[in-house]
Amino acid sequence: MGESGAILAAAIETLAQTPGIMLKATSSWYITKAIGPPQPDYLNGCAILEVEQPPQQLLETLLATEQKFGRVRSQHWGPRSLDLDLLLYDDLILDTPTLQIPHPRMCDRAFVLVPLAEIAPNWTEPVSGRLVKDLLKDVDCSDVHLLKGS
Repeated sequence: MGESGAILAAAIETLAQTPGIMLKATSSWYITKAIGPPQPDYLNGCAILEVEQPPQQLLETLLATEQKFGRVRSQHWGPRSLDLDLLLYDDLILDTPTLQIPHPRMCDRAFVLVPLAEIAPNWTEPVSGRLVKDLLKDVDCSDVHLLKGS
């Protein structure tokens, strides 16, 4: 997990140094089972960013950051060095061919909700109208483990 942790830390720092983006909070890192074809476990976490960019531009910034750290998109849900998702953008609900906000599967994924609840438990997911901490109660968290020392 050492290389993954270093990549995540560097990616977060890259975003924090991007004009128009201010890092407000980061969660701990969590070891989680991968979804998709057989592959090693992942490190997951969440960050709160204050941004001056519209959602599509922020998505482009996230994708460029993934590329900077070696992300290659060769297989759907396949192994990847970095995966940055735009989960929420204030209380915006957006559905375009290239971007859905809130992230369409975030409410079903413990590896998203556990770290998000750590830093934003009282945020409301705008489609369901439910608090993050309440969404967390509905998912199986048995495969989400706090990385020691994070």
